[in-house]
Amino acid sequence: MSPLLQLSDVVSGYGRSQVLYGMQLSVQAGQCVTLLGRNGMGKTTTVKSIMGLHPVWRGEICFAGTAIHTLPSYRIAQRGIGLVPEGRQIFPNLSVEENLVATAANRKRVTAPWDLARVYALFPRLHERSGNFGNQLSGGEQQMLAIGRALMTNPELLILDEATEGLSPLVRQEIWTALAVLRREGMAILLIDKNLAPLLKLADRHYIIEKGRVVWDGSSEALRAAPQVQQAYLGA
Repeated sequence: MSPLLQLSDVVSGYGRSQVLYGMQLSVQAGQCVTLLGRNGMGKTTTVKSIMGLHPVWRGEICFAGTAIHTLPSYRIAQRGIGLVPEGRQIFPNLSVEENLVATAANRKRVTAPWDLARVYALFPRLHERSGNFGNQLSGGEQQMLAIGRALMTNPELLILDEATEGLSPLVRQEIWTALAVLRREGMAILLIDKNLAPLLKLADRHYIIEKGRVVWDGSSEALRAAPQVQQAYLGA
């Protein structure tokens, strides 16, 4: 079966500085995959390349069997990829509910789409704060809102860049619980985070990158059994 998302020999960078050196990565439908590595190794550049927010110099990115790396970012999103960006980037002057409905769409005519009721059921705290402006929310609530906003586009693939960065342990657990629900419901997920223990429980496959190249990939079981890999590339 063809992957839902496939990166093949992707090369990219900034100005004269190359960041990605032949990135290879795939996500199957319904699969949770992580992209791991220390800071500055190319994780966010990979995400931006997938989403059309950064140009691909060479190589190919395919989604649902179609090349997308030459498309503008809004076209890529419309094809069914939802992004929860690093830093959340919610609309500070819109209410929680307005943030959620601002980008809502069901282009593929999903029979049970993500709507306000489903998002509020996943994150009850957002329901409680539905009338509050984005800049009145805590960091954890903003992250829940960013996830809910992405889900309201009814994506086939959800990408999260630094899913729990800077959040309290209690809020992190709420995010991990929500992601586990999405995984059980069959949502494909590509996830970047530094908290390895919950990732090993959640994900099917892991890619570790070092200086823009994949240096290791495998299952949670394989990564759990390779402390030397964790120490060498993750500092775990």
